[in-house]
Amino acid sequence: MADLPVHTIVFEILTRVPAKDVGRSKSVCKQWYALLSTQDFVRIHCSRSLVSSNQRVLLIDDLTCSVHPIIFQSNDYGPSSIVTFPFHHHNNDVSILSHLNGLLCVCLNHTYELLLWNPTTTAFKHLSTPDSHGFYINNLDAIGLYVDADDDYKVLHIKRRSGVLGVYVYSREVDSWRNIPFITRQEYLSPHFNWSAGTFCGGTLYFTVCECWIGGTNVVICFDVNSEQFKEISFPPVPSTGMVQGVLVNVKNELHMFASTGMFEMTIDLWTLQGDYWIKVLSCPPIPPISLSLWCDITHYVTNGNWFVMTKLGKLFTIEMDMKPFECFYPVTWFRGFKGAVFVETIVSPSI
Repeated sequence: MADLPVHTIVFEILTRVPAKDVGRSKSVCKQWYALLSTQDFVRIHCSRSLVSSNQRVLLIDDLTCSVHPIIFQSNDYGPSSIVTFPFHHHNNDVSILSHLNGLLCVCLNHTYELLLWNPTTTAFKHLSTPDSHGFYINNLDAIGLYVDADDDYKVLHIKRRSGVLGVYVYSREVDSWRNIPFITRQEYLSPHFNWSAGTFCGGTLYFTVCECWIGGTNVVICFDVNSEQFKEISFPPVPSTGMVQGVLVNVKNELHMFASTGMFEMTIDLWTLQGDYWIKVLSCPPIPPISLSLWCDITHYVTNGNWFVMTKLGKLFTIEMDMKPFECFYPVTWFRGFKGAVFVETIVSPSI
């Protein structure tokens, strides 16, 4: 270590410190500011920050936004800190659509504008443009946030407007939107199909596309982020005798799906994608009957060997799995009565 240049020693140490400490370290001197602002430093610091201890829960209610650490031993939240939105907004106005590497893609509901926001550094970037790009309509559009092979953060925006589908990509590097082709089945344009947010895993964005009635069509749409080609793969072979809901999650760079089926009584299975085929990992124990209004709001997350099934009104039950590799949270958008997300604290910037 004594033979290494000071620059290298500083680099190696500071890529391992928490994101907020990196921000403070930038004020030490001009050399440190320049070093800590390089894309190489940001990329390596981000890769070393993607651990469970750096995960935080962001909760938004009508009046406040708070960030909580996660206590894995008790599967609960730690003491909160209040976050002030750095952008103009109205009460109950901010919806979180997607997240990746500490960046959140959010929508301002009163204007439909899209933004990229890092709640750790407070930096943000408006994505809407005068030519109508970057405006999101709930229940019609779908959003996916990803990084391509050139380390460019991008947003995929799938828009359905009066039976016409448009697909657009925003690039952080060039700060602009562009249209890309999307050949798909015409019926997926119908509002009867519900598109999930995109889940980024292994160079691909995955969307569940589910028909909103019993026995309807359910598929997974895949977007290769480097070739920018789409393809369709099958849904896990779940019963079609009730409502179907698929929740995708990236666990250690492997795609998994919580597949829920049923009406008043529900079954939930965990599947993993191998190639283009789904392999069942486990099934949960029988679940007591749940009212349909709650069922439609259910999401799931896994941490420290426990599998939680929740609605926006609270936790329904916990399943002990003894699966330590699944120490991660699914980034839900509704839980414990709040809108929110689970994110990792990084210094990744929403703009270059």
